[in-house]
Amino acid sequence: MRPLRVAVLASGRGSNFEAIAKANLPIELVGLFSDKPSARALELARAYDIPAVALDAKKYTDRKTFDREFFARVAEAKPDLLVLAGFMRVIDDGVIAQWHGRAINIHPSLLPKYTGLRTHQRAIDARDVVHGASVHFVTAELDGGPVIAQVELDIRDGDTAESLAERSLPMEHRLLVATVDGVARGRIALGAHGVLFDGAPLNRPLRLDAERKLVA
Repeated sequence: MRPLRVAVLASGRGSNFEAIAKANLPIELVGLFSDKPSARALELARAYDIPAVALDAKKYTDRKTFDREFFARVAEAKPDLLVLAGFMRVIDDGVIAQWHGRAINIHPSLLPKYTGLRTHQRAIDARDVVHGASVHFVTAELDGGPVIAQVELDIRDGDTAESLAERSLPMEHRLLVATVDGVARGRIALGAHGVLFDGAPLNRPLRLDAERKLVA
């Protein structure tokens, strides 16, 4: 089988992108695409000799026009899978529908809890004892697509949003890398009624085991 062609979309520092780039995965990274020309993720991509493309969303009059042009540029790379890794945009419904089942997103909460922003602080404010991250298929609903996999960590006494984010990030990296690997090997797919793992429907999100592998 040929390597899965993967395009990564990022708006910020690109740590999840770098985790994928460093991992030994059966994929070909065909581009890093950003809506922010100043994003550090672009510098990282160039350092890994991966094409880096940025379009400035501020120069477009409306979201739909930007999204159409941005995703047209993404499509030129002919990816099999889009990985949204800190891509901080709500995507036009009609545009993202064209990538149904071929786009995943990493989100810093245990979905369906805390869609959107400030997830770490919201978990602390709610006095949760457990927090985590999720990878899900992207749909028109904000952070609402079928959840593929999750990883959990305990919230400690005295945790701040910053300390919780710092402890969460390495776990996000491992979760995203394992999920991309599962998609690349044909183990994870989106079926008509939800996520499939090794051809069987999932009743709950996959979890990372001690060897950083996904298990049902």
